[in-house]
Amino acid sequence: MNSRRLERFVAFWTLVFIRIVTGLSGEGRSVWKKDPNFSPVSETQMFLYDTFPREFLWGVGTGAFQVEGSWRKDGKGSSIWDYFIRSEFRAANSTDASSDSYTLLDKDLSALDFLGVTFYQFSISWSRLFPTGVVAAPNEKGLQYYNTLIDSLLYRNIDPVVTLFHWDLPLMLQEEYGGWKNESVIDIFNDYATFCFQTFGDRVKYWITIHNPYLVAWHGYGTGIHAPGEKGKIATVYSVGHNLIKAHAKVWHNYKTHFQPYQKGMMSIVLGSHWIEPNKSEDALDIAKCQQSMDRVLGWFAKPIHGDGDYPEELKNEFSFLPRFTEDEKKYVKGTADFFAFSFGPNNFKPPNTLPKMGQNLSLNLREVLNWIKLEYNSPRILIAENGWFTDSHVKTDDTTAIYMMKNFINKVLQAIKYDNIDVFGYTAWSLLDGFEWQHAYNIRRGLFYVDFRSEKKERIPKSSALHYKQIIQENGFFPRESNPSLQAQFSCDFSWGITESVLKAEFVASSPQFCDSSLYLWNVTGDGLLHKVKGVKLKTRPAQCTDFVSIKKQLDLLEKLKVTHYRFALDWSLILPNGDLSVVNRQVLRYYRCVISEVLKLNVQSMVTLYYPTHAYLGLPGPLLQTGGWLNQSTAYAFQDYAALCYRELGDLVKLWITINEPNRLTDVYNRSSNDTYQAAHNLLIAHAMAWRIYDEQYRSFQYGKVSLSLHSDWAEPANPYSESHSKAANRFLQFEIGWFANPIFKTGDYPATMREYISFKNRNGLSYSLLPSFTSKEKQLIKGAADFYALNHFTTRFVVHEPQNGSQYEFDRDIQFLQDITCLSSPSRLAVVPWGLRKVLRWIKTTYGDIDIYITANGIDDQSLDNDELRNYYLGKYVQEVLKAYHIDNVKIKGYYAFKMTEEKSKPRFGFFTSDSKGKPSIKFYNNLISNNGFPADLQFSACDPSRQEKQCSFCLFISQKKPLIFFTCCLFSTLILLLTIIFFHKRKRRKRFKAKTIW
Repeated sequence: MNSRRLERFVAFWTLVFIRIVTGLSGEGRSVWKKDPNFSPVSETQMFLYDTFPREFLWGVGTGAFQVEGSWRKDGKGSSIWDYFIRSEFRAANSTDASSDSYTLLDKDLSALDFLGVTFYQFSISWSRLFPTGVVAAPNEKGLQYYNTLIDSLLYRNIDPVVTLFHWDLPLMLQEEYGGWKNESVIDIFNDYATFCFQTFGDRVKYWITIHNPYLVAWHGYGTGIHAPGEKGKIATVYSVGHNLIKAHAKVWHNYKTHFQPYQKGMMSIVLGSHWIEPNKSEDALDIAKCQQSMDRVLGWFAKPIHGDGDYPEELKNEFSFLPRFTEDEKKYVKGTADFFAFSFGPNNFKPPNTLPKMGQNLSLNLREVLNWIKLEYNSPRILIAENGWFTDSHVKTDDTTAIYMMKNFINKVLQAIKYDNIDVFGYTAWSLLDGFEWQHAYNIRRGLFYVDFRSEKKERIPKSSALHYKQIIQENGFFPRESNPSLQAQFSCDFSWGITESVLKAEFVASSPQFCDSSLYLWNVTGDGLLHKVKGVKLKTRPAQCTDFVSIKKQLDLLEKLKVTHYRFALDWSLILPNGDLSVVNRQVLRYYRCVISEVLKLNVQSMVTLYYPTHAYLGLPGPLLQTGGWLNQSTAYAFQDYAALCYRELGDLVKLWITINEPNRLTDVYNRSSNDTYQAAHNLLIAHAMAWRIYDEQYRSFQYGKVSLSLHSDWAEPANPYSESHSKAANRFLQFEIGWFANPIFKTGDYPATMREYISFKNRNGLSYSLLPSFTSKEKQLIKGAADFYALNHFTTRFVVHEPQNGSQYEFDRDIQFLQDITCLSSPSRLAVVPWGLRKVLRWIKTTYGDIDIYITANGIDDQSLDNDELRNYYLGKYVQEVLKAYHIDNVKIKGYYAFKMTEEKSKPRFGFFTSDSKGKPSIKFYNNLISNNGFPADLQFSACDPSRQEKQCSFCLFISQKKPLIFFTCCLFSTLILLLTIIFFHKRKRRKRFKAKTIW
């Protein structure tokens, strides 16, 4: 008895262990239970640069009805889809030849050669072999076509993956038997399959019985949008599904018993599905609804075949009319697949109103659904038997969206293999060719190769997606192209580490006036708890001090925590000169700003001061200047020159780095009534900056020794489609319109970029725009050219640019571009793509375009929603600074400083700050501290060429002295008083001692 118990005990725990390792069958719902400590920058969630297993299979697929054409040629019989399109899609009759693969087989084979696939998944047209559907003497022409196709594939070392039924049921079987509603079709299907095994089985090692039976049943007999177009009762839909499962099982057993022993092939059924995410991952009810949704689509067919042989409990409980399997049928159906063939594409998501979403959210996360399959069906081997997306019918070869969808889907498969141990052994891109797309007819395209259906030759022209897929196959995965390995090095010892803040709102009076008020107060004399001034009494007070401003104390505290060497902030022009001219100067505001700069200097922190910091929400101009047209009026430029001269005179002895205007190339959001307004405002901004630079250069530089520039928003632009010349030109055009617009006049020619002028002229000539780019006089060109001591850039992301012709006289339209969001990129809550190598590219571009000039990165950062663990910001900082280091050391770009954006966040706006709006610090402060203290990424943290330990000690001592002055003064006073008291006591005792001795003598 004991031995039996031991055996049972061992067997039980062995089973438990196996199920834990391989995945617990029926545990799919655990996929939706998210880790509360989930990290947005976890390597397991980001795009994976790695390769697939060496034996991984790469393929492409088609459906016979979609691409073969020739539906009435060489004795082919009609299918239900032939009849359906003649009655429902009359406009499609003129293109019923489709891609005409039946007569243009050589062109299909050339397309396969081009891709370099290891298998080709195609379907046999049942009615091309047997016109009536009933097995008799086969149609010789059809038989010859499929023999030739299979032999040609094998000659090219391409494995055929053959689908027996891809929706094109012979019409006679529908008219005489009612199609799949009738169980008699099961035996007819088995006869047809037997013929195929006998005829082709010696050369075919992968068989698919039925492609996506869910769509056959649901849309063919439920919604009616697929052939045969019946809109029957829901009971009919499930009856059809029941017969499809039984038909598959019968064919599988037939092959297993009579053919597999010597043909050595494998067989499955392609099951398709959507994916769904709960509204709230912590809500058990939402998760239950997601499970129900999957059970109603994928589980409907997968659980009988890959599970326990029966339908999901949810279906059985919900629908009393659901057909029932007998116990023998359950055993017969269960396990009738040698692998899990899975379809995940647009047909599984459209139309969305036909899907059982259960109030939850549709998702395209292929990795998640693969995890669900693993957990629900005990870790089966999986073939992705259909995957891809679609483009509109007018798109020819530049199918950019399809590239990103493919890249995302395939990388999700790679992540599932590498991180989740899911056994995916092959991938089928869908489809090889453009063709007939079921209920969409020819209104969408899904092919990797473009086909002009109206042309006679119907050439197969590779699209961008074909080039991309070819590259993935050649590399067997993904290799990074845009970045070198991490560099271990440091910046120069005089490198500036800064923090950027926007406009500082000045205090007009001190927030802490208690040391400046000469009045005497009595408290609570009437029991009211208030202070009451004593009339006629005046006390001696100390002079006002900068630290009387509470906001300055807060800034000093924040800067001390950040440990930066430089602090960039902006003045408020409208507060300093409320009338816009020098008639009224607010000295209190100037005093406040001078206090900020001087107090910051006491922390050994230099200030980079921005004179003018406009935003689309706050233009920042004095009221009178706004009323006279703002930057549309050139007089504003002269007013700015006067304002700049005032600031240089009052603050310049303390400031060594000036920014005249922040991001003038982003004022298009404000002056957007027409392109001419946009260009005129920019024109005046350029002149204003140049005049402000000239006045500093001529009047103040000789004794203030400062430097002046302007900050340009300088995001990098990458062609969204790397295989499209038009996208490459669009990316360069974006850089010229965005950066060159201001940088070219200042750092190069004194005039706007030739690219910009030529493109606007081209649009004018073709009547597409009436924009006019202003011209500079020769005097203005001399004024502007060279009017900067360094290049200052604000960089946040990389834009993926698409060429998109647009008509109209707007700045945005003149560029003819649109932006595409790369769904494979890590992104912030405000959808800023994290593309670190873009910063290095724009730095190199600036050096190449404008020469070997000094560069300051005056703003770089990202929004991160987390208040207590801003990991995204840490990741961003680390990766972007690493790219700056590479540009500095490898590309020899003269980068003088890096300023993180920004110090404090603003309420109700994206969270860019290291501190919250109420000055609470975030963990990223410590991360930035380490970058600064290490001056980059040193190989040896214990050694630094700049000896940071000694500097740190010196700096710490300086900080202590500067910040603890009152305490030190009080301590000195106390110590002096104590010494004086001890001295008095000592002399007093000594005097008494002398007197005592004198008395003793006498």
